[in-house]
Amino acid sequence: MSTKSFRILVINPGSTSTKIEYFEDEKSIVKANVFHDSSILLTYPTINDQLDYRMEVVRKWLSDNNIDLTGVDAIVGRGGACCPLTGGTYEIDDHLVSDTREAKGGVYHSSMLGVQMAERFHQIYGGRMFTVDPIVVDELQDVARITGVKDIYRTSATHALNQKATAREHASRMGRKYEDLNLIVCHIDGGMTITAHKNGRMIDTNDGSGGDGPMTPTRMGSMAITDVSRLLWDKPKEEMRKLCSASGGLSSWFGTSNADTVHEMVEKGDAKATLVWKAMAYQITKCIGSMACVLQGKVDGIVLTGGLMRFDDIIRTIKDNCEWIAPVSVYPGELEHEAMRDGALRVLRGEESAKTYTGEPVFKGFDF
Repeated sequence: MSTKSFRILVINPGSTSTKIEYFEDEKSIVKANVFHDSSILLTYPTINDQLDYRMEVVRKWLSDNNIDLTGVDAIVGRGGACCPLTGGTYEIDDHLVSDTREAKGGVYHSSMLGVQMAERFHQIYGGRMFTVDPIVVDELQDVARITGVKDIYRTSATHALNQKATAREHASRMGRKYEDLNLIVCHIDGGMTITAHKNGRMIDTNDGSGGDGPMTPTRMGSMAITDVSRLLWDKPKEEMRKLCSASGGLSSWFGTSNADTVHEMVEKGDAKATLVWKAMAYQITKCIGSMACVLQGKVDGIVLTGGLMRFDDIIRTIKDNCEWIAPVSVYPGELEHEAMRDGALRVLRGEESAKTYTGEPVFKGFDF
């Protein structure tokens, strides 16, 4: 087992930001969270087209902080859009980058830029490339996969990285093991996923990247199919896709995905902003209720995490509506970078081997 000190760069593209952090072993040296307003991101036809823009953001940050990545040991990019896989730390290779760029897993989300950015920096500085617990980690129970249309299945597209890291942290604080608990874990930010965790597996969730579940700062949320077909059917495919992932939710109502800007309007008494903001929180609680049913009411805790946990009124709404189900615990922000760092360190230190991406999805359909 290696005792060498390791230098690690973590790159985490999200729907409204690019987060970056530089570590030396477990120690965080410097980090940043660069917000991207939806009005800027929407000038790019596709998420892949944002690659050069987001690369320049990271390059400037490295320069401003006098960070020289020459000789870096690992670059860890958040993963997404490849074929569904089991959890763990994966070595980034050409196959993974290609499938991610082409969204072979059917998921369209800004995390698809993470492995591509890692590859770009690897080409300049070297080092190993990893991704940890991509958003397409698939642990769904079979009954959760079925839809009302034959051969079309629900997919697992969650904030698996942060959800599992936060769930483990919560279990540790309870003096319990994650694998022994039933939890409803809610990642609440530019994207939102509310997931039933049963004994260490994410058995059901909303498809946040596909616009399912609550509306968010960037996503339209669940709507009746009749409304979608009546109001959006004649829209170009790309416009419909953006409503699911970039231009829906607060962005649709206010022309900005900046939650702070909208919340300022709420604080000033703007009637429209107040109602839409309350509706967003209300929709979160409805989704939490559905996951309580999935767990048959046997819920050890409701765990809230993500950037929007900086707003006390959202937390109050969730507690008022849901605390009868189970105790509500709040972990503001996220533990994604620590999880990405630790996954890389375990491999670099020889504590575990990196997995190889096969391109074979975990679930391939049923034999009927």
